[in-house]
Amino acid sequence: GLGEEFGLPIGTNVEGKMAAALRRLGFDKVFDTDFSADLTIMEEAHEFLERVKNGGTLPLITSCSPGWVKYCEHYFPDMTENLSSCKSPQQMFGAVLKSYYAEKAGIDPKDIVSVSVMPCTAKKMEAGREEFIRNGSPDIDAVITTKELASMIRELGIQFPELEPMAPDMPFSIRSGGGLIFGTSGGVMEAALRRVAERTNTALQEIQYSGVRGVEGTKKFSIDIGGRTIHAAVVSGLGNAENLIRLIERGEEHFDFVEVMACPTGCIGGAGQPEGFLSDKVKRSQGLYTADKGALVKRSDENPVVMNLYEDGILKDRAHELLHVHYHGAAQD
Repeated sequence: GLGEEFGLPIGTNVEGKMAAALRRLGFDKVFDTDFSADLTIMEEAHEFLERVKNGGTLPLITSCSPGWVKYCEHYFPDMTENLSSCKSPQQMFGAVLKSYYAEKAGIDPKDIVSVSVMPCTAKKMEAGREEFIRNGSPDIDAVITTKELASMIRELGIQFPELEPMAPDMPFSIRSGGGLIFGTSGGVMEAALRRVAERTNTALQEIQYSGVRGVEGTKKFSIDIGGRTIHAAVVSGLGNAENLIRLIERGEEHFDFVEVMACPTGCIGGAGQPEGFLSDKVKRSQGLYTADKGALVKRSDENPVVMNLYEDGILKDRAHELLHVHYHGAAQD
């Protein structure tokens, strides 16, 4: 999306140029939120399996779209128990940054200013929610949109298309293909299914061609995972979400797992992105899948940095504290 603001072809991967631009803007460290998308999948896939095995509330409905979460709280309060307790990638990143990273780097968390670059205006609201303020300090201090970042780059006179790409900083620069595709409708679902499927190329291809991909507003499909048939739905746009939830409430549709994105076509069509037609968003989606195709690591549980946090790091004992939240049906301002 950022590349489009500077005349680059739609779907061009400008992650490296963005990292270079952010450093020129004065940031000391630049990390990749796709890393925390992998964290979200680790937790969400585990939560889904636990609900299936133990008779928990189904369908499990994704909670990484803050616009959708807010909508659900206000208009479908009885469905908040269906929402995943997993924080969004943005909020997971903030929590890990101001705990694990602060400790490793020897920095007081209060001396860290964390700024998210997001395609989404609702992320600004999410960062300010009281659930994500710990020890009197928000995990994410500020959120700027794609278009706002583009304006800042122009103000400094940075020639974005000419920038030499730079890699994000370690340790949060490694991500799986699953984390990469989070931004398009169906990406969260596909990443979660990859996590629980067998470790074979055949299994990945079955997921890819199951009906999970595409920019249609509503997608419904079934797929066999581990000897069980999973009935799933993917919706983007709050109108489509409302229609599907009402069908579920009336018992006319039954699903195990539902992905909801507030914005049509998912985060690639977010309100903080450059305006574009549906054909433009299709190209953005294709850009993410092209990057996924070239990713050496496909599954979130194959991300070595993520697995280190679980095996030897802070998430070994504090995963639920740092990565989960409970949403309530009561309207919140």
